Amino acid sequence: MTVSSSALVRERRAVADACGRLEAAGLLFGTSGNVSVRAGNLVAVTATGAELARLTAEQVTVVDLDGNVVSGSLRPTSELGLHLGVYRRYGAGAVVHTHAPTATALSCVLDELPCIHYQLIALGGTVRVAPYATFGTPELAESVLAALDGRSAALMASHGSVTTGATLDQAVENALLLEWACDVYRRAASVGTPRVLDAEQQLAVVEAAIARNYGTTQPLREDRP
Repeated sequence: MTVSSSALVRERRAVADACGRLEAAGLLFGTSGNVSVRAGNLVAVTATGAELARLTAEQVTVVDLDGNVVSGSLRPTSELGLHLGVYRRYGAGAVVHTHAPTATALSCVLDELPCIHYQLIALGGTVRVAPYATFGTPELAESVLAALDGRSAALMASHGSVTTGATLDQAVENALLLEWACDVYRRAASVGTPRVLDAEQQLAVVEAAIARNYGTTQPLREDRP
């Protein structure tokens, strides 16, 4: 599958816009973190060392699924291997990696973030913490890929978090949801032991969401009383 030059322009701009949104929400700062989106057999990804709050489309590099640069003048993020691994193994449409404050704090102390709220089911339930490895290494990429199995979010021990999505908007929303859930856990743990939803409760949430088309606006029925 090939991608037109106009699509590449659009995807590079979308990555820059996503970085601005994440920075405004407090999930990105300085040069920490990276974002990518897949368009066919190409990936638009943030450049290493770029200041993400002021990122421009020109500072987004385009690579193929083997990591070869096909467009752009800057070297891609050091976590490129992680991004490409997600695309190759799970077929995601976008990847967001941040050093969001609460998620990063919990990654320093937890082995997993339990499913304490039903909205975490949107990420797959319990969020695993990938074992620590040096940034930008194949070891880190592999440990995070394992933690993402069956999930759209993972914490990275003493490092940060990563979320995926079918679209870039979804990956960003998942990053925001993960940080919110981490903050809820932190607040709850400060006053007691957070309750955890068991498998039966989680299944009931999934069934209710499907039955009620949860998360979408719905018109009133014309035959309402």
